[in-house]
Parts: sequence; C-alpha cells; structure tokens
Amino acid sequence: MAKIDYSPLWSQLEGGLLAHWLPDLQRYVEVNIYNSDHGHLKEWMDVLLSLPEVTCDHFDLVNGVIFNGSTPVDLSRLLKVLHPWRKGPLNLGGVEIDTEWRSDWKWNRLKDHVAPLEDRAILDIGCGNGYYLYRMLGAGAKLAVGIDPFLLYVMQFWAIRHFAPKELAAWVLPLGWEDLPFSMPCFDTVFSMGVLYHRRTPESFLEQLKNYLRPGGELVLETLVIDGKEGYVLIPEARYAKMRNVWYLPSVPTLTSELTLAGWKNVRCVDVTRTTVEEQRSTQWMSFESLSDFLDPANPLKTIEGYPASVRAIFLANKSE
Repeated sequence: MAKIDYSPLWSQLEGGLLAHWLPDLQRYVEVNIYNSDHGHLKEWMDVLLSLPEVTCDHFDLVNGVIFNGSTPVDLSRLLKVLHPWRKGPLNLGGVEIDTEWRSDWKWNRLKDHVAPLEDRAILDIGCGNGYYLYRMLGAGAKLAVGIDPFLLYVMQFWAIRHFAPKELAAWVLPLGWEDLPFSMPCFDTVFSMGVLYHRRTPESFLEQLKNYLRPGGELVLETLVIDGKEGYVLIPEARYAKMRNVWYLPSVPTLTSELTLAGWKNVRCVDVTRTTVEEQRSTQWMSFESLSDFLDPANPLKTIEGYPASVRAIFLANKSE
C-alpha cells in the first residue's frame, strides 16, 4: 500500500476550512480503499507497487497531461492492467495512453469561458482518473480535489501521480457525492461534468452544489441535453445509449431555468456540442463498446433505443455574493 499516500493532502487541510472534515476523509480512504473487498484490488495494487521509479524530466499540463520520462520497464504492459482508461489522453513516463474520450477537446471548449483558475481551490465531482484536475493545475489552480466512487479510477489516478512531480496538488478521493459534508463553502470553483443526468433528484443536486462554493464562486456544469423548449425534459424509459442510470436529459432552456430556480446567478450556457465517434471511441486502452455501439447503425443521430443521440452542454453559474 506504500504507493498510496494522502498524507500531504491531510497536512494541507489541517488548520484550514476543511479541517473538521479531515477525520471523515481519513475514514473514507481507510474503508473505501484499504478495507475494500473489490476482486481486482490486489491486482491493481500490484501494478502500483511494480511501477518503476521514473524521473519526470519534462511535464506539460497546459497542452495536455504529459509526464515524460524513460525506463527500461514495459510500462504499457503494467498500465494496461488498469484497463479501461476513459479520460485522457495521457503521457506517463513516455507511454502514450489513447483513452476512450478525447477529454482535451472538452477542456478546450470550456477553458476560455470559465473564470481564471489562477490560485483557485477547486472541487471536481465525478472526476474519474483526475485528468481534468491536472489540466486545472496547468491553468494555475493551487489545489484541485476530485471525488469519484469508482475504485479503478482512483487506482488510475495513483498511477498518474506516480509519474507526476509530487508537489502538484491534485488529489482524487474515493468518495461519492453523498459522502461530502452538507456544507463546506470553501471552494472557488466547482466542476460537475457528466454527473447530473445520473441523479434521480436533479433539483436537489443543483441546490446542494451551492454549499461547496464560497460566495461568488463559480459552477461549471457539463451534462447531456436534449433539443426542446423550456419545460422539455427527456426521461428515458429503460436505457439511454445502453446506459441504465440516465434519469434526466433537459433542454438548454429547461436547465437554465432549473439553475435559476435553484438560486444560481448569472446562469449561461457557453457550449452545446454533439458527441462524435471521433471524440468517444474504443481504443487499445479501452477495448469495450463505445459510442459507435450505442448509436442506431441506420441513423447516427439516434441512440440504439431510438432517442436523440448524445449532445452535451456546458453551463456556468455563480453563487450569490
């Protein structure tokens, strides 16, 4: 377990606004990682323990997540044990990981719209392996904390961190949204990307997000949307694009109104983009089904179930001062 060490984060939180949360955080890490009975945990931990020491002789978080280095060890073989890799692309020790998602495309769509991240403390809810956390640091953030309940993504984060300079303040915690304290208004920016449509009660989720921001702080919300007027929402009967847990696909005007009703200020939609098979696809690093398998083969503008195909929108909003 030596490769997993949250102690620098604990030290950073001591004496700060999140100090009261520290005992719970430490308990979650203990339970959700060290006491997990996940069938692949030992295999994943063996990978982390087998990663060779690599001097990061060049890193770039402005143009990607790039931690260059060299080693005689077959890193590709080790890192592929942590399959599937979904968010990226990544360069770890010279190994190019071609992930399912071109997450850099989404980052490029939002980075010029959000408030400058320089010296900001950021919370990313549903962060996956932490790809965006490192992009946030590349934009000047002083602290980027992400939460994700999927243990594989946490293991991937620790593999990424192994190659990164240790002073970089990016952290993925093995938590779900429900594990967060009800109120901790200390972050400057909160990101929630690809989470809202999985919530059975989206209204309460939009309300709760305010409790993590300081007054005036910014929300970056990215989600699936549907074409339609205000008041239109698609609630799939069973699955959407083969996903079981999709509950809420609003139109842009509907979500704008929902955010306003939830008390958010300065609500605006800054991007609407249809997801393409160039942006989301199977690769040797994610060899399972991907977007092309989720679409109607006779009409790519429809999902396999007959719903309108995936369109994603980015919304920005502010908490009241």
